[in-house]
Amino acid sequence: MPTLESDRMLDMQHEALTASQWRLIILASLGGALEFYDFVVYGVFAQYIGRAFFSMLAPLMALAMSFAVFAIGYLSRPLGGAVLSWFGDRYGRRRVFIVSVIVVSLSTIGMGLVPTYASWGIAATVTMILLRLIQGFCLGGELPGSITYVVETVPRRAGFVCGIVFFCVNSGVLLAAAVNLAVHMLLAPPDVAAYGWRIAFVFGGLIGLLGFWLRRKLEETPEFSSMKSIASKHPLAELLREHWRAVLFGIAATVATAGYNGLLFAHMPAYLEKVLHYDARSVAIGQNLALATASLGILLVGRLGDSVSRRHLMRAGALLLIVLSMPFYRAAVAHSMDLSALMILAGLGAALTNGTFACIVADMFPTRVRFSGVAIAFNLGMTIFSGPTPLVATWLIGKTGDPTSPGLLMIACAVITFAGTFGFKALSGHIGPRAALSVSRS
Repeated sequence: MPTLESDRMLDMQHEALTASQWRLIILASLGGALEFYDFVVYGVFAQYIGRAFFSMLAPLMALAMSFAVFAIGYLSRPLGGAVLSWFGDRYGRRRVFIVSVIVVSLSTIGMGLVPTYASWGIAATVTMILLRLIQGFCLGGELPGSITYVVETVPRRAGFVCGIVFFCVNSGVLLAAAVNLAVHMLLAPPDVAAYGWRIAFVFGGLIGLLGFWLRRKLEETPEFSSMKSIASKHPLAELLREHWRAVLFGIAATVATAGYNGLLFAHMPAYLEKVLHYDARSVAIGQNLALATASLGILLVGRLGDSVSRRHLMRAGALLLIVLSMPFYRAAVAHSMDLSALMILAGLGAALTNGTFACIVADMFPTRVRFSGVAIAFNLGMTIFSGPTPLVATWLIGKTGDPTSPGLLMIACAVITFAGTFGFKALSGHIGPRAALSVSRS
């Protein structure tokens, strides 16, 4: 006899997205695309940012301090996520989208215009840190808001639409890598260090302002609109009181993706150039190939997750990362494999975890507190396991003298996610038909 779950799976496989739904999903993804654009831009230009704002230090220490500023931006994300998601669960998702993307865009432009330490002294460094904190505060609600928005707009295709979001988000990463490649191809190395990296930040901020203009047309999600009159008055308190286990397992679901993004997208460009002495153009090309491969993999896995258990896909992906991380780093250190081919494999390596985590986390929380739940789990996971990762990886290399040591960080993150997958089943089931039942009982 068919079950509710089997009927839901059958319905999802035959439900096509409408043009209106595609438009809403893409608009919802714009802020996340800007977030990941900035994520990669900071990583690929970290060595130049270090020179601009920490020129008083030795080169390796300046790079480490540049990554420290990168990590500082993550410190304000949990607070920003808590505040913005509170408004999102209390008053609606749309308003948060409108405000956050414009502040993020202006902060990104500001980071590209701050004078150097040589011109402003310590004021330049402090200004850069403050802009990162403001940026991080607003980004704390951006991608969690995108995830919440799309699963509530198209609940029967939640896995696929989350895949679309991260495909679009990775397009921001791909754009950042393309900008990096263009800057290195069109400018001489001294010009890249002097002002080329600034072009990338200003360009990203302008793209964000375009996203703000387009986002004004977003509508509220159907799920939130149907329960607006009974929306939680204290979503954060309700979340921590009734759904704290889901928060913990949501963090676990995020850890492997967080570590992977921190290492591959933020740490890898400077690591390949400064530590392993790969050519800058080869690194940029490899980064583009890894991102394109990862984007396609996430989209396919997201679609597969609507008909196959997502926790099983994530478990398999975490296991692959555990087994293959050290061989990847050994091949990179030894220059024993073509860099482009190696980066393509790296892009494929995390598709099973990166393509499932968002929907898994969203499915752990009912509509009343979903935005808050996704924001807290996502931001804590990213703050702890992604923001500091480039800094920790750089410290590990300096401490151990072993350039393959960042692989141990990836293994540790994958182990946490692998262990977490065994607790997902009991907490899931809040998207789709069961969510409607949950709301009616509230």
